[in-house]
Amino acid sequence: MNEPCKLNLNQWAPEDRPREKMMLKGARALTNAELLAILIHTGNTEDSVVALTQKVMASCRNSLSELGKLSVEELCSFKGIGKAKAISILAACELGRRRREEPADNQFVRCSRDVYDFFYPLLADLQVEECHVLFINQSSRVLNSMKVSSGGLSEASVDIRCILHDAILKRAVAMALCHNHPSGNISPSACDDMLTRKLKKAAETIDIRLVDHVVFTSNGYFSYADEGRL
Repeated sequence: MNEPCKLNLNQWAPEDRPREKMMLKGARALTNAELLAILIHTGNTEDSVVALTQKVMASCRNSLSELGKLSVEELCSFKGIGKAKAISILAACELGRRRREEPADNQFVRCSRDVYDFFYPLLADLQVEECHVLFINQSSRVLNSMKVSSGGLSEASVDIRCILHDAILKRAVAMALCHNHPSGNISPSACDDMLTRKLKKAAETIDIRLVDHVVFTSNGYFSYADEGRL
């Protein structure tokens, strides 16, 4: 029995080719694998570019968050993906995260879920611990955000003076702290408790409120405010 002939990408119907499909129907009509195919251009001797990117996405359960956690070496384990293609994929994932770093004019923080949702694109796929702060105005609108530490949370790694300095410059009246636990453990540590108390007390001296400290994981969060621990 003869094997069916595998079509090259340029032999597909125009509406099925990722670039042509995007021009005809818009980016939202493409699957994650098809968008990746546009980035890396070519497949390998066994797979078309779309078949290759489908394998990559299948290995990540079709999750872009999981894709962003892969290393260059892990991506290069797929036949047809070298370092240049792997770097292109990870650069696109990073651009997706950074798109939401600048707050929109209509972003507000009125509850712990707002803090969690704001930081989800930035923290969801990180392998190291990071701490960020949101600066908030009188109307509960987000003025800006700032990363205050990376690699672990401690008194040494988080400079409270720098946080307060930036809060004053931004004319913030309130702040919300958020840091991730890459382990997935939602419970705050003793170090988390100490930092929360110190920042709250320091902020009160200049009439700025610490409205929450959210411990972030990809599957949920702990809120000091919700638990009555502020």
